[in-house]
Amino acid sequence: MSMMTSLERGMEKVLVPVAIKLNSQRQVSAVRDAFILSFPLVMASSLIALINFAILSPDGFIAKMLFLGKIFPNLADAQALFSPVMQGSVNIMAILIAFLVARNIAASFKQDELLCGLTSMGAFFIVYTPYHEIDGQNFVTMRYMGAQGLFVAILVALLAAEIFCRLARSPRATITMPDQVPPAVSRSFKVLIPVFVVMVIFSILNYLISLISPNGINDLVYTLIQSPLKHMGTNIFAVVIIGLFTNLLWVLGIHGPNTVAAIREAIFSEANLENLSYAAQNGSTWGAPYPITWGSIYDTFANYGGSGMTLGLIFAIFIASRRADYRNIAKLSIFPGLFNINEPIIFGLPIVLNPILVIPFVLVPAVNSLIGYFFVSLHIIPPVAYALPWTTPGPLIPFLGTGGSWLALLVGLFCLLVSTLIYLPFVMVANKAQVPASKAE
Repeated sequence: MSMMTSLERGMEKVLVPVAIKLNSQRQVSAVRDAFILSFPLVMASSLIALINFAILSPDGFIAKMLFLGKIFPNLADAQALFSPVMQGSVNIMAILIAFLVARNIAASFKQDELLCGLTSMGAFFIVYTPYHEIDGQNFVTMRYMGAQGLFVAILVALLAAEIFCRLARSPRATITMPDQVPPAVSRSFKVLIPVFVVMVIFSILNYLISLISPNGINDLVYTLIQSPLKHMGTNIFAVVIIGLFTNLLWVLGIHGPNTVAAIREAIFSEANLENLSYAAQNGSTWGAPYPITWGSIYDTFANYGGSGMTLGLIFAIFIASRRADYRNIAKLSIFPGLFNINEPIIFGLPIVLNPILVIPFVLVPAVNSLIGYFFVSLHIIPPVAYALPWTTPGPLIPFLGTGGSWLALLVGLFCLLVSTLIYLPFVMVANKAQVPASKAE
């Protein structure tokens, strides 16, 4: 019996029963299916983002590689054509999830799916905050309408839907209209009391939260998350801990990179700039003053394909997955994934609340960060100091970021191989969890 087979069987005994139980659980199933339903919008916006940032941006990887900026001097102006697309997809992801999760909960209760979803959306905006008044006009920011608002959107949808559905199935909390009343009117009046109760409850919750956090629940969540990360320095422990925390947040439906961005930049920005200045003065990255930073370790060795090193997951799916849904999503995600756009794979499988893939999603970047640290700290390869576009394909980052070290390129490819190998047994276990999970649904 091979080591891989033994590992796979061991994980099957532990993970498959957990996955089956969770997949059959109403709330988890509702959240998972909500992300799957939103996949077409995410996929379309990801492809458009790839065009915008890799091709039409003068700093994009493809634009730089093909010298498109010199050929088309006004290339960046074309970005305005596709930029609004994000406003109708990824940037309103929290609103879509607030509706879809509640809609799925209502379906499991056999209650009014549309009105339950709409009620959840209303509840989300009650606690959304902050609203701003400028020149007598009220405005609402979009900061928490996208991925940064997902965690709160999921919580609101689960709570609002549970209250709505439990009241809606009680004859005492519903209003039955005479048969001659038009169906649309009768449908609306039937759940008037549940809608009213949900609105009142969330209004009270919003007031109580405002006493603690004037800027609302989203700001409160992010403050609580960011506080433990404030006092860290430029060392491998800071890189690994922030990386673990970032990916754990993604699994919960919180946009990890955006959440910790302010803390991450405060810790590492000065060091990154000093490294870049050193390389510019000396023509080499050898001897850079801060060899261990987020950019030189995590972004260089642990972020291929995006958070969770999901390029390795895509390759593992091609190698070992027998699930048609996984393989189809991987095929659609491979091209964006090469340029570090991984929303399709995160929301398509999904990875959010996935009991099997959560382990490698969090573990792989930590392992690769340590691999990169090993080679840099032992001076086998020079540290990365040159700043690169975020759409640069993963293994090319250590090569270009070190000024052209071929050994660094090999280390990058090795990290990609390691990530694929770590994901492989979990993908194999996911094969076994497919049939029971679908039955549970």
